[in-house]
Amino acid sequence: MRKLLSILILFVMAFQLNAQTKRAMTIEDMWSMKRVGAYSLSPDGKTIAFAVTAYKMETNKGKTEIYLVDSDGSNLRHFVSADVSTSRPTFMPDGKSISYLKKGQLWAADLDGSNDHQITDIYTGVNGYVWNKTGDKLLLISEVYPNLPDQAANQKYDEEKDASPVKASILTELMYRNFDHWRGEKRSHLFLYNVNTKDLTDITFKSNSEVPPVDLTTDAEYVFSPDGTELAFTINNERVVATSTNNDVFIVKLNDIKKGEAAPAKMISVSKGNDCQPVYSPDGKYIAFTSMARAGFEADKKSIVIYDRATGKLKNISEKIDLTAGQLVWSPDSKYIYFDAPFEVLDPIYKINVATSELTTLVKDHMNSGLSISPDGKTLFFEQQRSTKPLEIFSVNVDGGVQKQLTYMNKGLLSQLAFNEIETFWSKGANGAKVESIIIKPPFFDPAKKYPLIFLIHGGPQGHWEDDFHYRWNIQLFASRGYVVIATNPRGSTGYGQKFTDEISRDWGGKVYTDLMNALDFALAKFNFIDKKNVFAAGASYGGYMINWIEGHTNRFNALVSHDGGFDLESMYGTTEELWFPNWEYGGPYWTNKGDYDKWSPNRYIKNFKTPMLIIHGGQDFRLTEGQAMELFTALQLMKVESKFLYFPDETHFVTKPQNARLWWTTVFDWFEKHKK
Repeated sequence: MRKLLSILILFVMAFQLNAQTKRAMTIEDMWSMKRVGAYSLSPDGKTIAFAVTAYKMETNKGKTEIYLVDSDGSNLRHFVSADVSTSRPTFMPDGKSISYLKKGQLWAADLDGSNDHQITDIYTGVNGYVWNKTGDKLLLISEVYPNLPDQAANQKYDEEKDASPVKASILTELMYRNFDHWRGEKRSHLFLYNVNTKDLTDITFKSNSEVPPVDLTTDAEYVFSPDGTELAFTINNERVVATSTNNDVFIVKLNDIKKGEAAPAKMISVSKGNDCQPVYSPDGKYIAFTSMARAGFEADKKSIVIYDRATGKLKNISEKIDLTAGQLVWSPDSKYIYFDAPFEVLDPIYKINVATSELTTLVKDHMNSGLSISPDGKTLFFEQQRSTKPLEIFSVNVDGGVQKQLTYMNKGLLSQLAFNEIETFWSKGANGAKVESIIIKPPFFDPAKKYPLIFLIHGGPQGHWEDDFHYRWNIQLFASRGYVVIATNPRGSTGYGQKFTDEISRDWGGKVYTDLMNALDFALAKFNFIDKKNVFAAGASYGGYMINWIEGHTNRFNALVSHDGGFDLESMYGTTEELWFPNWEYGGPYWTNKGDYDKWSPNRYIKNFKTPMLIIHGGQDFRLTEGQAMELFTALQLMKVESKFLYFPDETHFVTKPQNARLWWTTVFDWFEKHKK
């Protein structure tokens, strides 16, 4: 008994010592994390090649490199060395070498890094690629001038433009810029490349439409059939893509592809909504793709549709399942499809029987993505992250047992940091709806103490707070300075059924606002460790809009932070690029449905502004342009409301540069500290 007591005392002492040696995460710690990216499984299932991006605060840059690891998690090693980033690793069909992107071209090397050589030498460069099964052909993505005949003409035209002192543009159509870049005259085209002859053929020759489409798609929008005689791809052929979500899936026979002609393609999707991500079944009988039913709605349910190549018939196998499918992966026997989908604060992995639509949950917890299956069909590989752990590669038996972490790229740093896992609570929202919130307690939490609260509001608005390690709005970093963090999934959030998602459209400040305020009321009443005198709120994109709405509707917060948020919905409509979004969310343009704009625009409530606000915006944000922040700052200043404007001329909708991000976090934390009571 005395010996057992001694062991217990030693255990407690060791635990306390370990806790004391840990520390709260810093901004620099988060930016020191190695970020695991895309990976590729070898044809024999024995090796994984994956990309890892590491940032350096002092250089303000990141570099991506490729690593290899055995599929059991052993034998981690570096692939090829280069003075520039190397990305998009893909095993060659023979499994003896790995292709990858470097300096805008496709390269390859043997598994030990030897025989490193360049495969393509294309003037317009390679932005994406897939191999056929025999390794002699590639589908390539490259941006070209659609009306020019070849690469030489593209090069000549670029040189003439560069030499001209006039840099003006003449615009004749919408979607002249997208998210963070000006589209210019070039379009993303799909090419067939013969590796042996170096012959390059533009499959979408002279098309003004793009493969992949401008948005709402994945990296898997072009693929060879298993026998290599056909290919499938996604394109939006609508005349005005700015108002259309009508991406469609097409197929083309390789024998019908001819140089200098647009390939005769057959459309196999029928929905007026977003159809994308075609994936051939291994037996070659079917093509699976995801499909949204409603035209113009970017957050509709993504159903899994099967195209029978023999009959041409379509079947929605997830019609009765209230989940919106992510990535699709066939089982080798073509009987099942594995996919990820948001569910509450998680992103589980599911398996659906193609014949019966029977659904099985394979991996439930945390956020899961990046699926790939072993050749024998016994093991599923995937990427997983959680709020306490950045993304790493995992595996699981397809029967749902024996889940294993394979990579540990941040093990050393994570061992030094103190985190608390997420917890959740439910509250009643508008009309009695159940609303879920994440709550994070700060490191070294003491329930006897009082902690200030940061109330976070997510963007989208059709998105959700989840158990992930976010590199911009990291809930653990918000908590690291001694704050309790609450992140609520109100009306409009995904993962709670399509009806719940739908109920924010044309109601931006209605039920969702009630959901948020009720969740906050519930938390303040339930959790005694929250300091009710020190409550702050922050949000970005739609979350920024809601912060601006809150500014005009309540004084309950000490201070607010609005990042890239909408303020004047009418001017936002005229300057944003993807017009299908406001058309759906506000019922059309403001000149045909002015009532919604008047009702839900935060700038209509300027007379109520009182709460101190920090505004943050990026000059290269074309989704919500900088004018929104400038209008908001002007209003706050003239209303004599304490306000500060942090402007990043070199950032987009996101803050992606290390030193800019450090200034972002420092300014936000200083703003909260300044307004503590």
